[in-house]
Amino acid sequence: MRISASLPLAAIVFATVIAPVSGSAVPQPPAKAQLDSSKVAATPPMGWNSWNYFAGKVTDKDIRDSADQIIASGMKDAGYIYVNIDDTWEGERDASGVLHTNSKFPDMKALADYVHSKGLKLGIYSSPGPKTCAGFEGSLGHEEQDAQLYASWGIDYLKYDLCSFIPAVMEKQAPNDKAAQMRLMLAAYDKMGKALKATGRPIVYSFCQYGWDSVWEWAPGIGGNLWRTTGDIEARWQSIYDILSQQKGLASYAGPGHWNDPDMLEVGNGKLSLAENRTHFSMWAMLAAPLLAGNDLPRMKPEIKEILTSRDVIAISQDPLGHQARYIYSKGEVEVWARDLQGGAKAIAIVNVGSDVYSTHPFHLDLAQLGLNGSQHAKNLWTGKEMDLTNNMPVELPSHDILLLRIASPK
Repeated sequence: MRISASLPLAAIVFATVIAPVSGSAVPQPPAKAQLDSSKVAATPPMGWNSWNYFAGKVTDKDIRDSADQIIASGMKDAGYIYVNIDDTWEGERDASGVLHTNSKFPDMKALADYVHSKGLKLGIYSSPGPKTCAGFEGSLGHEEQDAQLYASWGIDYLKYDLCSFIPAVMEKQAPNDKAAQMRLMLAAYDKMGKALKATGRPIVYSFCQYGWDSVWEWAPGIGGNLWRTTGDIEARWQSIYDILSQQKGLASYAGPGHWNDPDMLEVGNGKLSLAENRTHFSMWAMLAAPLLAGNDLPRMKPEIKEILTSRDVIAISQDPLGHQARYIYSKGEVEVWARDLQGGAKAIAIVNVGSDVYSTHPFHLDLAQLGLNGSQHAKNLWTGKEMDLTNNMPVELPSHDILLLRIASPK
């Protein structure tokens, strides 16, 4: 979701438990509650979100058609389950404070029933502020009421976008006090988290607050299943690579039920090359990131469908161990990342992040830096071919392309 102003990341990093402005500590949920959260989003959520393609024009029919397309394209069979409505579905509140949908969405319960009838799940969008990013009704002061409403409709996923909470609450109540502003933000996300849990319905809770205040340190403790680690992604290589680079050092915060979110997929959007689409999808899978497509499903090109439905790559994403890839090393314009998989297997990503057709200097793979001893037998997940890896072997990759490997039995 795009916001109108460019907002810097918070400069202050806080501990996991942060006191709200009143001075009373935000209580940590009991251990059982934290364990229970892993039952929701036990693996990174997979689905589709309306914003990248429809933006504010999305309608009930668009969501129904998208659900149909997810099935017809084979995406559901590949694991894409959530059909998420982003901003602009909201109408007005009545005298009792109950939020109604606008004319684009005449019956949200009926829409949820339709999506569920396809074996899919429905997601929705709101903000802790008085308004959403697009200026529609937010949840401020109506958190419990809205959570119960979502549950009554049959909603399965909530994206909660900070937006107007910044000027309306953070800057208004705590001007020039970054620490107090961050405490207000944490309390707002905690409030909706408690409201969702009180409904008794399993609803994926997605924090969209741009990675402020080292959100990965405290989000799991207040019910967050995923949280944005950066600002918004764009359908161009530099944006994708910048966001990828900001994931270094975050692997320890990801696991079943709680995931770092580098934002939605841009696969099939903009003018990304086939190599860039392939690398983008591969690295989001390596990062154990949510895989939320945002492309034009009816007009999806066969090569884009092939990328989005690659079973071998999705298996990396959905590996039940839930380990996020770690940056290992780089040489010249080539980076190497690795991810531990269930059963002792390992995934390795070798990426040419440079702009040259091939890396300026020949890249030679150093197995020792990956903790591997001697030659290894691997599978190239994009070609399906088996290959042997030897120490110091040369690897040549086109610009922004990737060699994605799975080693079933590392030595």
